[in-house]
Amino acid sequence: MSKARGLADLGNVYDDGALSNRNLIINGAMQVAQRGTGPFTNASGGYQTVDRFQLSGTMGGSFTLEQATDAPSGSGFQKSFKALAPTGFSSPSASASAKIVTSLEGQNLQQLLKGTADAVPVTFSFWVKAVVTGTYILEVYDDDNNRTISTAYSISASNTWEKKTITISGDTSGALDNTNGSSLTLAWWIGAGSNFTSGTLNTAWNATVTANRAAGQVNGVASNNDAFYLTGVQLEVGDTATPFEHRSYGDELARCQRYYQTDQMYLQAYQAAPNDYTTIYQYPVVMRTSPTLSFIAAADISTNVNVGTAGPVPNASYGKQARFYVDPASTGYIEYNRAFEADAEL
Repeated sequence: MSKARGLADLGNVYDDGALSNRNLIINGAMQVAQRGTGPFTNASGGYQTVDRFQLSGTMGGSFTLEQATDAPSGSGFQKSFKALAPTGFSSPSASASAKIVTSLEGQNLQQLLKGTADAVPVTFSFWVKAVVTGTYILEVYDDDNNRTISTAYSISASNTWEKKTITISGDTSGALDNTNGSSLTLAWWIGAGSNFTSGTLNTAWNATVTANRAAGQVNGVASNNDAFYLTGVQLEVGDTATPFEHRSYGDELARCQRYYQTDQMYLQAYQAAPNDYTTIYQYPVVMRTSPTLSFIAAADISTNVNVGTAGPVPNASYGKQARFYVDPASTGYIEYNRAFEADAEL
């Protein structure tokens, strides 16, 4: 078989989707938004809409975050993560920062061979759109060893979807922990104060120097209603970008539920004497670690008969199931149905 024929056949395999599990990113098409589509006001960062992606930093004020229906035409994507500054940050403080980040477990990254002489490169591909044109920074941060590498890319046209492909070298220093903890954090910078931009951009793996992390980054949210969109995020081993690995909604939802789930607990009983009643909830997907359980809001109670107090049982969730209790107000029929969330995010 000729080399040309072999490459053509390999290309057909990629196109047919036979080489699955290439993409190390969960929810890269921004399909799943268990917390809601928004828009949400975000004044302190954190997860709020699209699963597995969050806003880190605030530039000193509130952003509006949402799962937008704006996506690049003809790409196969229907959703994007949108971060908008209703009131622009024209003069950010030195410590200000804003970036969209996602974190990856170390046990899912051992094929990178990081920290060995055989460390391999990885390639990012993603679609991005912004009001403000100029230089933006993509940063990869090694949580286990406090090492980082940053790459600049340009957005050349305002309010226009552009596809970017970036390859970063393998790192022969600093092995990643083989655990369920966060080992790599990927950050798409939107804006940064001088604490992060006053140095020289760190384009090779090095110990983290704060001033070098986002050097050259444009202020993407200087004016009112400046927005930044991201979708089609793929990270794969090697120095070549392949077509985006489109996964089904159900597949992506299950992957996201490892980190965060919402549902309703239900308990029905009859109390003849003072007693606490419990109900067991089995997670549809085993979670990354024992999650933090909380009721979402009192308004989410759909049925509340003869209930005194109720809540998650402390330390009773082990990643596979949760336990809730109800302490009845008096003897009689009990029926309780309330929405809750289980959070095991990195």
